[in-house]
Amino acid sequence: MSDVRLSIIIVSWNVCDLVAACLRSLPLEDPGVEVIVVDSASQDGTPERVAAEFPSVRLIARADNVGYCRGNNLGFAEARGEFWFVLNPDTTVEPGALAALTEYLEAHPTTACVGPALTYGDGTPQSSRRRFPTLQSAVFDSTWLYQFAPRGVLERYYGEDWPVGEIVEVDWLVGAALMLRAAAVRQVGGFDEGYFMYSEELDLCRRLKAAGWGIVHLPAARVTHFEGRSSAQVRVATHLRFNRSKVRYFRKHHGALQAGILHTSMRANFAWQLLIEAGKWLLGHKRPLRAQRVHDYLQVLREL
Repeated sequence: MSDVRLSIIIVSWNVCDLVAACLRSLPLEDPGVEVIVVDSASQDGTPERVAAEFPSVRLIARADNVGYCRGNNLGFAEARGEFWFVLNPDTTVEPGALAALTEYLEAHPTTACVGPALTYGDGTPQSSRRRFPTLQSAVFDSTWLYQFAPRGVLERYYGEDWPVGEIVEVDWLVGAALMLRAAAVRQVGGFDEGYFMYSEELDLCRRLKAAGWGIVHLPAARVTHFEGRSSAQVRVATHLRFNRSKVRYFRKHHGALQAGILHTSMRANFAWQLLIEAGKWLLGHKRPLRAQRVHDYLQVLREL
């Protein structure tokens, strides 16, 4: 029988220094903890550095970019712990966070997922508690239209009415750092690999809630999230993956009609941004930047 209580799974792609910093924040010598790094064909020396500097880490070095969901599922297949901590490579875990998260799951057997408070690199809070999206919130969230959202739509989606600093049961949590009960995740089938990345934690939490499990935000545990360092390397692919995943989620959980409306709104959003950037280029404002954005938005419109 394994002595491992907690398995920490990190999926990485071309963020060598961040992975190293993340690993240094973890209890690598604790016999009750195992750390699994799934590397998706990084070209920056990540697997070599992990193997050389962190020999206690179990490294799964892939020759292909398997994406976030499949990468985590590969980690799950190797994990021996009762609890699985899904952790982004662009994070550092604050002292005491792992103990607080695991102790919460131990004390609350009907909870499947508990997440810490996230902060940005400068120490400011990062919103990570959410209600399930509606079509209305999805149209406005993470687009330039957010400023025009009807009063209360995004506030409710972001759970701004929930008390600050208190333990709260939520619909879903941002997936940068999630402590999961292995038995519950196995019950619902792990991450849906139809998502390459983005919306996968939303989909998982939705399935866990439907199966009767609780999802909880635990602000006493803290993780710093430097956010989006892998995605920043591939702008167009990030736009496409993010928006395709939103549409996939709505098609899966709300049907083809709502997914179609959302897809149409996304294309209209990118078309409008394309016109704005083209107009700024014509006026001579930061032409190299505007030209790059016009190029990116044209490609997104062709492929979305």
